[in-house]
Amino acid sequence: MDDHPTQLSAYGYILLMGIIGVLLVCVTIFLAKLISPKKPNPIKESTYECGEETIGTAWVQFNPRFYVIALIFLLFDVELIFIFPWSVVFGNEGLIVSDGRWGWFTMVEMAIFLAILIVGLIYVWRKGDLNWIKPNHMKPIVQVNIPSSAYSQLNNAVYDVRDFRQNDIVVEDKINDRTEVSVGKPSIGFKPRFKKS
Repeated sequence: MDDHPTQLSAYGYILLMGIIGVLLVCVTIFLAKLISPKKPNPIKESTYECGEETIGTAWVQFNPRFYVIALIFLLFDVELIFIFPWSVVFGNEGLIVSDGRWGWFTMVEMAIFLAILIVGLIYVWRKGDLNWIKPNHMKPIVQVNIPSSAYSQLNNAVYDVRDFRQNDIVVEDKINDRTEVSVGKPSIGFKPRFKKS
């Protein structure tokens, strides 16, 4: 770069990009506040959660295994953070050439680190914290005096299904020992009829 005072250094370009980024964010937030319509109503002010109506309170108890799995994930994620710099240093030929013991030292050091993590993984695995709790689905067993052949006979039978939308259906009403025949539309569903005494 030129040593002219009007020229920016490498850090100057980084500072300039940071200032431009902050200005763009501030300007867009200000314009959204200025231009957006302001017509509040109860629907707009309600809590929005993925397009679903909220049900119940937000104080819901979560299974603690969520936290255990997350902590185990973080543990092995941190392991990778330590392995990357180690691999960069271990791959430096200048250090290995200067002292041959350097390569063996770094190899043993990382083997101890990985052994500690593997022991931790085996401990967590043996304790059962990596297994997710799944419900045991059991078929309920009820003692009834009905033979299983009766159930299979009912399930295997073919039944005629009558169309409930037919217009001309003869309905017989038996009230007070009188039989009345009337033609009309059937009612959908069950309607109880009681004897008048």
